Order: sequence, then structure tokens, then C-alpha cells
Amino acid sequence: MRALMWFFRLLLFFLLFGFAVKNDHLANLYFFFGWQWQLPLVFVILLSFAAGALIGVTATFASLLRKHREIRRLRRQVERLERDRAEPAAPAPDAVNAETL
Repeated sequence: MRALMWFFRLLLFFLLFGFAVKNDHLANLYFFFGWQWQLPLVFVILLSFAAGALIGVTATFASLLRKHREIRRLRRQVERLERDRAEPAAPAPDAVNAETL
């Protein structure tokens, strides 16, 4: 199984390497205010992929933090409810007076 995974990794590497070699011509990126940047096309694609991955990880991380906070809040609530259930309830003052009479 490991040999098969290494084969697929090498195949993917050579496919991506071939793609990079085939797309080595320059691409112009035009920004606002007349700024221009010339890069090989493969770097433009790589930067776009990296930016998308970073945005996706950031969005996932924010959602993960929100869920952890919610879990922590619910655990505290469960602990508080279990603690309240474990403490014996004090008898009502009327019940004590009725028993002593």
C-alpha cells in the first residue's frame, strides 16, 4: 500500500512539474493605480491557490474557535447542573415547623 501511495505521489509531482514547465511564459498582473507585475504563469496559479487555501483555513479556524467556545460554555452549564443536583436541597421552613409541632 505504501508503494502505491509513493507511486501516486511521484505521478502527481511529475504531472505538476510538467505543467509548470509548459506554462513558464510571463503573465501580466494589472493592479490599481497603474501598478503592474510580471510573473511566470505557474507562479500566478500557485499564489492564487495559496491565497485561496489561506482564506479557507482562516474561515475554518474561526468556525472551529466558535464551536470550542460553545462546547466550553455547555460543559460549564452541565457541571453547574450536576453540582446543583448533587447538593441536597434544604428543607422548606414550613416543613420544619410542621414536623416539630
